[in-house]
Amino acid sequence: MTDDAGLTIGVLGSYGGRNLGDEAILTGLLSDLRHLEPNARIIVFSRNPAHTALAHPDVEAVPWEGVSRADSSLILADLDLLILGGGGILYNREARRYLRVVRVAQERGLPLLTYAVGVGPLSDGVDTGMVRETLAGATEVTVRDQESRMVLEEAGLLNPITVTADPAFLLEPEDFPASWLREEGVPSGKRLVGLSVREPGRAAERLDIDGYHRLLAQIGDFLVHRIDAYVLFVPMERDDIRHSHGVMSHMTAAERGRILHGDYTPRQVLGLMRHFDLAVGMRLHFLIFAAMAGTPFLPLPYAGKVFDLAQRLGVPALRGVEREVEGPLLAEVDRLWDERDSRAEQTAQLVAKACDQARATSQVTRGVLESIRSRALSRAAEAQVPH
Repeated sequence: MTDDAGLTIGVLGSYGGRNLGDEAILTGLLSDLRHLEPNARIIVFSRNPAHTALAHPDVEAVPWEGVSRADSSLILADLDLLILGGGGILYNREARRYLRVVRVAQERGLPLLTYAVGVGPLSDGVDTGMVRETLAGATEVTVRDQESRMVLEEAGLLNPITVTADPAFLLEPEDFPASWLREEGVPSGKRLVGLSVREPGRAAERLDIDGYHRLLAQIGDFLVHRIDAYVLFVPMERDDIRHSHGVMSHMTAAERGRILHGDYTPRQVLGLMRHFDLAVGMRLHFLIFAAMAGTPFLPLPYAGKVFDLAQRLGVPALRGVEREVEGPLLAEVDRLWDERDSRAEQTAQLVAKACDQARATSQVTRGVLESIRSRALSRAAEAQVPH
């Protein structure tokens, strides 16, 4: 191995599913790897390799779902390092699927790094055991929030755990021209509120669909009348469109609502946030984007990761959208609007801190890469010494 030869790095996560949050994670992670290891050959294990290859033409994309151990082993044989993460992938009934690939890698002696991974909820015995045993063999374990560290500690993992921040905090925005908003049917010269909803699903099983649709409709109507705003629903994945329509169907001022329909990249959606006067939402990365853009935002928590973000960024952590009632929630929205300017400086400082914490993952990764490269160069030098 020569000094300028790049390592071969595999990246395994919830990629290729057309979820803007997961794609934001991958975009931030890949940008970091390119900075750390410019000549690296990067192989992304994806649910939809064609989509991943189109979005990231400088990487190789391969399938991992429904792939045999033998076929996985052939791909893993080329790697110098496997990166697991980031994002929330180690939770009940899902962790075991990712860790099957990781176990094949570890059987080959491949180093493992978890990259700002999200963990939990984790109560299933099979998943808990696999997480504990597999991550015990990791070179480094980094998680994106305090909740994930607590879940791993409760699962019995004894390794040192480094808390950093979501890789989406590494993103730089792309411009989202006002003309694109007009093409989406959003009139110019009006206040604009961004709203994010999500489907119940395994990550939010306690949500009552009709109940939270009505609650979010009340928020939309309140903002239309309180600040004379238009409401733009921002789907972070395709099924969010259906639930956005569900919310609008309960709005009395539905004519002031629009749903974003274009196909945009994570960096473009981050750029969109500068057009909002206010953002209210459920999706984690919608809220991260709003925070990064300096847009006043209110989380509607449905899971620990959203509570953790609220705490990290110093914004109100409500009881959870599945248990909220109209009065206190609308009062908090009203307070956010009134106090938006006074809160801005403190929030900006905490966002900057979160960005620094996200860059801390890069420092851990740099150390792992340098160690792998050093060992590889030592082996190459030894191989050249005549015996």
